[in-house]
Amino acid sequence: MIIEKKLSDLAVGHYVVEIKLQDSNYILSSPRHVKSTAVINNLIKKGIKSVLIDDEKTIEQPNTTEPVNNVLSQLSSNELTSEKVKIAKDIFSESKTIQHKIFSDAKNGCDIDLESISKVTNKSVDVIFNNPDSLTCLVNMRKKDEYLLEHSISVSIYLSIFANYLNLDKKTVYEMAIGAFLHDVGKIMIPDYILNKPSKLSENEFFIMKTHAKHSADIIEHTSGISHLSYEVAAFHHEKLDGTGYPFQLKANKISKFCRMMQICDIFDALTADRCYKEGFSRFKAFTILRGLAENNHHLDCELVEDFIKAIGAYPVGALVKLNSNKIAVVERKNYVDSMRPGVKPFFDCNKGEYQNSEAIDLSLSDDFIVKEVKASEFNLDMPEVLDLLRK
Repeated sequence: MIIEKKLSDLAVGHYVVEIKLQDSNYILSSPRHVKSTAVINNLIKKGIKSVLIDDEKTIEQPNTTEPVNNVLSQLSSNELTSEKVKIAKDIFSESKTIQHKIFSDAKNGCDIDLESISKVTNKSVDVIFNNPDSLTCLVNMRKKDEYLLEHSISVSIYLSIFANYLNLDKKTVYEMAIGAFLHDVGKIMIPDYILNKPSKLSENEFFIMKTHAKHSADIIEHTSGISHLSYEVAAFHHEKLDGTGYPFQLKANKISKFCRMMQICDIFDALTADRCYKEGFSRFKAFTILRGLAENNHHLDCELVEDFIKAIGAYPVGALVKLNSNKIAVVERKNYVDSMRPGVKPFFDCNKGEYQNSEAIDLSLSDDFIVKEVKASEFNLDMPEVLDLLRK
């Protein structure tokens, strides 16, 4: 008998006939049995709400037929554990050291050490493939005065998460991550007074600033062992689908899917990052701007923008949120069924202005709810210190 099943009730052994309700345009290639919870998780990530199953073809699976809500709540890999915080901080620290050396070598005309870049980006990609949410807390460890160093690291992380969400193969993601890691190396050739100017650039200053993309392309092109994919992801990150980008004024038919993904990640991080002269936009404001650049300006790929928003999610692991109880909490676990109700851990009481050691809350099972996303700077919180506190 054909019956409809919500994704929260889908289990290993069910025989899926077709997609019933979804927020995307995913097409099931053929009817098949659900062979693992990973399949269910993947369907949830793609925005599937319900499916039609042939109940007569269900294969009973001992100890594996529990609903996906229970499975998700038990998956420690989806939680911001102390070990994951440590791994993220180690990768972040190593990446900054390498990024600093890259800029120094580029400025002095030395060869770029591709081996060290490959090592740290591959490490990041491996971690993300094992648990896509494990490195999202990195973006909250950043410092306002180190944007140049940390931007490329964050874009590489975002691009890897995005690519993993789209089920790209690991080798492709490795090469994309390297390109993202290197994409702004040409900025070392831009004068500091332009690079760090807090006000709007003059026409001449903006012309000089735009040359960084060509500088990056030239440096990367002459890096021994660099792949073509890594090169184009970096070289074309400021191109636009309507041909008004730079430095090559490429149009849509000349811009690959991989480069379109890179453009989205680069803009998103630039919009949301705090800098010494300005606060970054909220995640939701940045999503709105991305949609406008796609739908109104035709600079970005509309479908990929929507995919990116789903990949990052409303409240990714590591995001800070304010609860109705007037407490600040960090998102520890995403909720793939209801993205507005993730698992959180409150740690700061706004009424008392002090840190508190509170129990984690599953918002899908609580009267507590998120009022808004916040930034650490709003409450003078030091995110590395907060994450250290959460590790204890």
